[in-house]
Amino acid sequence: MEKCNHDIIIVGAGLAGLRAAVAAAEVGNKLDIAVFSKHHPLRSHSVCAQGGTAAVMHEKDSFDLHAFDTVKGADYLADQDAVEFFVRRAPKEIVLTEHWGCPWSRTPDGKMNQRPFGGHTQPRACFAADMTGFHEMHAIYGKATTYSNIKFYDEWFVTSLIVENNTAIGLTAIEMTTGKLHAFTAKAIVMATGGHERIYEFTTFSHTTTGDGMAIAYRAGVPLEDMEFVQFHPTGLIPSGVLITEGARGEGGYLINANGERFMKRYAPERMELAPRDVISRAEQTEILEGRGLQGPYGPYIALNLTHLGEEKINERLPLIRDVAIKLGGVDPVKEPIPIRPAAHYSMGGIRINVKTETPIAGLYAAGECSCISVHGANRLGTNSTADCLVFGVVAGEEAARRALSTSLREVSKEKLLAEENRIAEILNREGSERISVIRDQMRRIMNEKVWIYRRGDQLESALKEIRELRKRFKDIKIEDKGKSFNTGFFSALQLDFMLELAEVTVASAIPRTESRGAHSRLDYPKRDDQNWLKHTLAYCTKDGPRLEYIPVTVTKWPPVARKY
Repeated sequence: MEKCNHDIIIVGAGLAGLRAAVAAAEVGNKLDIAVFSKHHPLRSHSVCAQGGTAAVMHEKDSFDLHAFDTVKGADYLADQDAVEFFVRRAPKEIVLTEHWGCPWSRTPDGKMNQRPFGGHTQPRACFAADMTGFHEMHAIYGKATTYSNIKFYDEWFVTSLIVENNTAIGLTAIEMTTGKLHAFTAKAIVMATGGHERIYEFTTFSHTTTGDGMAIAYRAGVPLEDMEFVQFHPTGLIPSGVLITEGARGEGGYLINANGERFMKRYAPERMELAPRDVISRAEQTEILEGRGLQGPYGPYIALNLTHLGEEKINERLPLIRDVAIKLGGVDPVKEPIPIRPAAHYSMGGIRINVKTETPIAGLYAAGECSCISVHGANRLGTNSTADCLVFGVVAGEEAARRALSTSLREVSKEKLLAEENRIAEILNREGSERISVIRDQMRRIMNEKVWIYRRGDQLESALKEIRELRKRFKDIKIEDKGKSFNTGFFSALQLDFMLELAEVTVASAIPRTESRGAHSRLDYPKRDDQNWLKHTLAYCTKDGPRLEYIPVTVTKWPPVARKY
């Protein structure tokens, strides 16, 4: 096995990973920084972010208001010290990304334009038309390429962390062009690999975003926090699941049922279509379950109406949405409503970190959606995710750089490398009777049917049993292609292995939480229970499945009250 050394390794080249790389490079221009990605950085899932990035940018807004909106939106499960830190750091990132070339949309008088978003009491979403993530990514990637000490490993698949004495000292990765497994040592490692919503059938997620970093850290001994909280975005385009940005509602779009009724007046009479995502997703699901959904070739759905906005405004503010709706949905939003329904969209849970992005393993950091600080609690407000990636990407990069400047590289034991080499070879050489695609599709169907917006204890128990059965069947897969170069079947198997583990953690974390809070909505326990459940779930990896522990939520200024919109 070939070996290589770097001072800092960043796994993932989306918003959080690229921002961490730039931050680390600015701490020390002599640091040797490596960024690993399964594809070119500009194909990372972050380019799919559409609606905006939240930041306090005008005089009517305030840090306390942004923090309170976030805490309330999180159904009071967010750690309020982390939230306060987060909202104060976000505006600086907007200014920096503009200096690096992000073309933020402007008002007629030249000021930063901000649109309303669900759960925010002020227009707080800085946006670049409806391609915010795309433009942010290009700006930050362009900045990263100006540093001679950042090296990109495009089309490399990271398989494991190397941990000794509770310290991360390296990782293993497959060069996808050759199929060879390599070992890398580092003084600090940052996980920035995104979420895991590809475990669901109907999702806004890119096909390559499969939660790898979460599973790798979990197997290395880091707990995963609050994995039961999965956000369902109210407007996934039918039939593809591609995101229709919340910015469409921020610009004045509204939802209607089969009766032509703006039904949100029954569920959130004050905020209507700009209520938080968990509220709207439950409302849409209720309308469908009670027979008021429109009927289409892919089942019942809800309609998102933008026709009243007019062609000029849609082309200026929502050009991508129009293009996507025409090409993937077969409708022109200038002329007719867009068919949508809720789609799995975001993981509030992830790798347990503190406000410095440190995990319980020394030298290992995490940022972005693969992590959990927790800023988003039980439900994330729209536009807080890209801000999270920027703010905590910076923190991770700076903390990793400081550690790298004060730490020495450590040698990796041959036994650990041999064990990983044997594990990878064993998966590749399996000659069983099970097909990867069949197991993957069954996992996603189970999650869609039994771990969806509305949950019940008996369904969750059934889902856990079925997911564990799929994990057993995975051991009997067959990989048809034994080739080395770009063996997509083999990489699909590695990704499925990660996803099955994360699906198990998600369900196992949901079963004991006998309350409804944010995105975790139990039909058998419909009320929020602050007395027993104002606490975070920690899931630890064991040979028998997740072992759960609980820690308290940090409350600084805002004790829990009834959550109404």
